[in-house]
Amino acid sequence: MPTLIMRPIRQGSQVHQKNWGALLAQARGRWGLRWARHSQRKVLSELADDPHSLADVGVTRDEALKAAARPFWDITDVYIHSI
Repeated sequence: MPTLIMRPIRQGSQVHQKNWGALLAQARGRWGLRWARHSQRKVLSELADDPHSLADVGVTRDEALKAAARPFWDITDVYIHSI
């Protein structure tokens, strides 16, 4: 049976320098933002046939359809840098 040899981890090792909790929280925030964008784009595509609702939002039908056609992972906003 092989013997397990315990060796001390070197100081400054990459294992100790990553904050996995913060990385997971950041990833969760990004996926939450992606899900919110997906939901908003779905509603926007439903509003594209109602000119009064589009006027309330302040977009044209072409702009609404173009924005609704974007994929859920496309979150090119200034807000992504704050997450």
